[in-house]
Amino acid sequence: MEHVAGWIRALVRCGIGGAAYYVLELTWRGHSHWTMAVLGGILFVLLGDIDRRLGGNVPLWAQGMLGAALVTEAELSAGIWLNLIWRLDIWDYSRVPFNLLGQICLPYTLLWLPVSMLAIRLDSWLRRRLFRESAPFRHPT
Repeated sequence: MEHVAGWIRALVRCGIGGAAYYVLELTWRGHSHWTMAVLGGILFVLLGDIDRRLGGNVPLWAQGMLGAALVTEAELSAGIWLNLIWRLDIWDYSRVPFNLLGQICLPYTLLWLPVSMLAIRLDSWLRRRLFRESAPFRHPT
């Protein structure tokens, strides 16, 4: 039964993270696409799991770097499928410096660092508030 409860908690976190990312994108760009809420939700869960697995041994800035790399890779994969293969034209970074295929770019990868750090902390807070989970053990630094 705990396995089912874990899935339900992950789905709740996914919904919250997806909604938060959708609002963030609406605020930043003025528009979004439903697929970004799905991707944002999945990434929110994965970012939170980084903290659960590494939080006691890895400082937040390093977790954020790992998160930024994860988000950038997911953005590239999603962009290839959604924008280049299915031609949904959700985003195009081809005019942004240091881009790859117009799907990812260095400026946004750098932006994902603080966003990932914020998501990691938000997920930890939500787990404590909604599910009464304990915070990950943190070594004093």
